[in-house]
Amino acid sequence: MTTTDHDDAELEDTDPSPVAETVTRPLAVTGIVAAVWAAGIGLTVLVTITLIGWIAAPRSALGTGLPGVFRTAVGFWLVAHHAGFTVPHGRVGLLPLGLMILPGMLLFRAGGWIARTGRVRGRYRIGVTHAAFALAIPYAVLSGLLALLARSSAIQPSAWQGLLLCFLLAMFAGGLGAARTLVSTTNRAPWVAMLGLLPRRARSVAAGVTGATAVLLGAGVLIFLASLLFHFSEAENLYGVLKPGVVGGILLTLIGLVYLPNAALWAVGYAVGPGFAVGAGTSVSPSGVFVGMIPAFPPFAALPEPGPAPAVSLLALGVPFIAGAVGGVFTIRYQPTEATEAAPLWGFVSGVVTGGVIAFLAALSGGPLGGGRMAVMGPSAWQVGLLAALEVGVSAAIAAWIANWRLLRRRPAAQETPDDEPDTEELEFEEPDPVLASVDEPLPEGVIPIGDWTGPRGAASRSRDDGGPGDVSPIRRRPPRD
Repeated sequence: MTTTDHDDAELEDTDPSPVAETVTRPLAVTGIVAAVWAAGIGLTVLVTITLIGWIAAPRSALGTGLPGVFRTAVGFWLVAHHAGFTVPHGRVGLLPLGLMILPGMLLFRAGGWIARTGRVRGRYRIGVTHAAFALAIPYAVLSGLLALLARSSAIQPSAWQGLLLCFLLAMFAGGLGAARTLVSTTNRAPWVAMLGLLPRRARSVAAGVTGATAVLLGAGVLIFLASLLFHFSEAENLYGVLKPGVVGGILLTLIGLVYLPNAALWAVGYAVGPGFAVGAGTSVSPSGVFVGMIPAFPPFAALPEPGPAPAVSLLALGVPFIAGAVGGVFTIRYQPTEATEAAPLWGFVSGVVTGGVIAFLAALSGGPLGGGRMAVMGPSAWQVGLLAALEVGVSAAIAAWIANWRLLRRRPAAQETPDDEPDTEELEFEEPDPVLASVDEPLPEGVIPIGDWTGPRGAASRSRDDGGPGDVSPIRRRPPRD
């Protein structure tokens, strides 16, 4: 049974359940909706956790009444974005990096949704930038307003940190989500295709930095867990002293888990050389351990005993050189160079950039914990970054030179890829579904596509068939029948 266009129109008008279709919204509107969604889901989760703690713990600890609980949850939401706050006895900036996973995942999903439904125009890189800005600007404004709303006489969140750090996190996570969505139609792996959005040489440096940073952070986690395992009895004693109860013990364990990235970065500072501080006038480094009174927090049980550093811990000093070797190999595998003397240069560049990344993360991992001697906590960002850049950079330069020499030796001269080879052409998004833009493989010479297309590309296709400006091959027509 067939129906006419008129019958189809009547069916659409009378059908109570509308057919699902892709809705394309203006980019600014999509960004605002995505920002409100990401902030709302994050606040809902943290309000629920805060209510559970408010019921289980002494109620005055998390605020008096439901308005106080809500302000506390908003404060936790800002802490999840690493925005510090001020208390009567000083400032608190030692915040858990693990909490950033929650808003980071939500912003990643929001960035992908913007790329699917927003009117993103331009090339791939420009489209990712537009989607990231569309999400980050309203998200930062919303966080600043929430920071002002959560102020009280006891706790005053930092509004400028809320604006800046929420903007940076939304730009990074939202941009990754948008890039992940835009390259989802390609045949390559998503994360490899995302690297393909960068220029050729920047792509190789980014691969080296990613590899070296992953090795450093992974080694930091292993160093911390190994030290905690050696001091497990001390951690049990701290739980016994605190006596948190069942629910409080679970919450205390969760707090320790979200501080795991901080502990890993402190261990990276130890492996690089400068170490870290646990209060003013203290130092935990390979040259020695000098600590005083420390807070009763179970992760601090992993600290070594005061005095000379344990001999086994000195093995950690080889971690930056291993990370540099991995980064140098990754840099060259993504983009070999014909100039042998240029390979160690690019390896050293990837090591220097890795040092900058580690310095930024080290700055986020530490901070004051009130006033007095607890005002200095964590590694020195500039010292860790400088030594990491030197150690990782030198080993990356050597590894890059060796890897490049081996690749050029194995590969025939005809297959070598010169540095000045033009990068692949970028495609522009299409209307109205910009996400479905994909690379069309060129047809062999003399082959003419069969079929008729509709939509924004239909006119171009028909113009080629009719011998218009887009005609690239002669069209053979059958002679008319008699």
